[in-house]
Amino acid sequence: MADYLVIVESPAKAKTIERYLGKKYKVKASMGHVRDLPKSQMGVDVENDYQPRYITIRGKGPVLKELKSAAKKVKKVYLAADPDREGEAIAWHLAHSLNIDEDSDCRVVFNEITKDAIKDSFKQPRGINMNLVDAQQGRRILDRLVGYNISPLLWKKVKKGLSAGRVQSVAVKMIIDREEEIKNFKPEEYWSIDGVFKKGQETFEGAFRSLNAEKVSLPDQSSVDDIMKRLNSDEFMVSKVQKKERKRNPALPFTTSSLQQEAARKLNFKARKTMMVAQQLYEGIDLGKKEGGITGLITYMRTDSTRLSETAQKEGKEYITNHFGEEFLGKGRKTKKNENTQDAHEAVRPTGAARDPKSLKALLTRDQYRLYKLIWDRFIASLMAPAIMDTMTVTLTQNGVEFRATGSKVKFKGFMKVYVEGNDDDKKDKDKLLPDLEEGTIVKSQKIEPNQHFTQPPPRYTEARLVRTMEEKGIGRPSTYAPTLDTIQRRGYVTLDNKRFVPTELGEIVLDLVKEFFPEVIDLDFTVKMENDLDAVEEGDTNWVTIIDNFYQDFEKRLERAEEEMEKVEIRDEPAGEDCELCGHEMVYKMGRYGKFMACSNFPECRNTKPILKEIGVDCPKCEKGQVVERKSKKRRTFYGCDQYPDCDFLSWDKPIARPCPKCESLLVEKKVKKAVQIQCTECDYKEEPQS
Repeated sequence: MADYLVIVESPAKAKTIERYLGKKYKVKASMGHVRDLPKSQMGVDVENDYQPRYITIRGKGPVLKELKSAAKKVKKVYLAADPDREGEAIAWHLAHSLNIDEDSDCRVVFNEITKDAIKDSFKQPRGINMNLVDAQQGRRILDRLVGYNISPLLWKKVKKGLSAGRVQSVAVKMIIDREEEIKNFKPEEYWSIDGVFKKGQETFEGAFRSLNAEKVSLPDQSSVDDIMKRLNSDEFMVSKVQKKERKRNPALPFTTSSLQQEAARKLNFKARKTMMVAQQLYEGIDLGKKEGGITGLITYMRTDSTRLSETAQKEGKEYITNHFGEEFLGKGRKTKKNENTQDAHEAVRPTGAARDPKSLKALLTRDQYRLYKLIWDRFIASLMAPAIMDTMTVTLTQNGVEFRATGSKVKFKGFMKVYVEGNDDDKKDKDKLLPDLEEGTIVKSQKIEPNQHFTQPPPRYTEARLVRTMEEKGIGRPSTYAPTLDTIQRRGYVTLDNKRFVPTELGEIVLDLVKEFFPEVIDLDFTVKMENDLDAVEEGDTNWVTIIDNFYQDFEKRLERAEEEMEKVEIRDEPAGEDCELCGHEMVYKMGRYGKFMACSNFPECRNTKPILKEIGVDCPKCEKGQVVERKSKKRRTFYGCDQYPDCDFLSWDKPIARPCPKCESLLVEKKVKKAVQIQCTECDYKEEPQS
């Protein structure tokens, strides 16, 4: 019979921990929260200091019964939920349900699921931290007051199934604001003059920089012509040579945000998938008896800190010294802490530096291996020496016209031997060499070519870019990024087009209503202030009831006004422009679980449905009558054609975009270039910078 009961959230975590603790401990899983606010009603008493009414979550009765039974048979119960606000709240709810004194030493926390970390945590149990619990309660109650008051209004005035929340509404607003920027963007012309030069058999590139040592911009062709007129031969003199040694520092270890961003860039993972796979690595992988059985491979993955423990640094440095040599060892550098950083946990890192990805590859799934390798590489690289680059800048002069050529060579790889942030070593970090040039040397130009350019609109948000922006602006916290992106897509407020967020009509309607009647909910400053206030609750500097009350007093008045003044928005079924082939009634567009489809308006008498061709908002450039739609070939390859086919046979394998070429007014299309997308003209040589 066990002497102690340990309660964690998940069965996988329970299995790992039980093996470390031995026979005196029985470890069981609560399967997450056991109590929460009721789904069917508000569950918050606004007349009594916003006190929550918690109930046992439906389906958790048997789990709770089993835990209560197990608790009666042991000397002591330990609550070992995750080491964050949510975990502290789970522990508090369990203490309440099992009649455990919250001030007793019932709480154990650990940042990694390894034998030493688990055993150390049980040597220093503590009481439940009510500041953490109150911060979580404050967020939960605030979000309930917003969601359960605004959502019914939206159901009544727009359609059922909608919701509005603090963080999700701000995220939708950011996406819609960006779309407006793109629509209103007016390209501005500018030019460059690029040259190819030769010394002996070696060629190199340079670009116009200045005139008579003063930097000159080239806004139009006439300014280019003025420069070109001054060039009267193919001979240029090397007027200046600068050689420097430049250091390039490694990226810091991963936070939740930077992990999601890098996994999106390098592994093509959505934020939700990144967190799911990271959870598996954290809770433990069976490495076999020889390697210690089930072991947590990474530290806790919800963190905004880049801090590393002394033990982790020591292990990492030992690995670097043994496998690469002492010259690759970094000296360590101080990191600047962001004002929004809570710094409650370490960075996301491997629990053992010696467990390199290659040694674990056979034991991990493909996704687990790829994410673990990313985390391990980043951790090891962060402790390595900077890369040293030899750089060379050369100024070439003729008649006062100055071109500049730059080159660089990796002198010492340092951390780049293991990892480079955001791109592959062999694609973007190649040496760009210049010939050995000295001042006074004469080189010859092979080609001097003016090029017209236009400024680019800001890019749409990818998941990585949106997470980064939310983090920079202080919107949400590590645990909220992935759920927020998931929610705004499930609600139909935004869609992903070519991995970039595009707002839907429904998203714009809902945002306009929230903007008109509840402007604070989508106000960025308000959202950031609220996050900071909740952090202050966690630190014990303020009371959660005060924060909620300050918000709710004005919010309640806005609710009353919205109930009276918000007009009903009728979203009628949009005619599909064709009749049902079964009964002759008009076909309409409907929104289903997997997106839009066509259905007969004579439903339920006629249940005819069929998929629709996805419009992309571009008029057909050939017949000018139809719309360009997305189609699928027999081999399921996407292409674009006119919806007037067979009367119009326009076809493009590249996706057309709505704006015309600023140079010749022809059709612009999106072409995939390696891992990026480049907008190009179908008629002239106009190209825009690729967007990753």
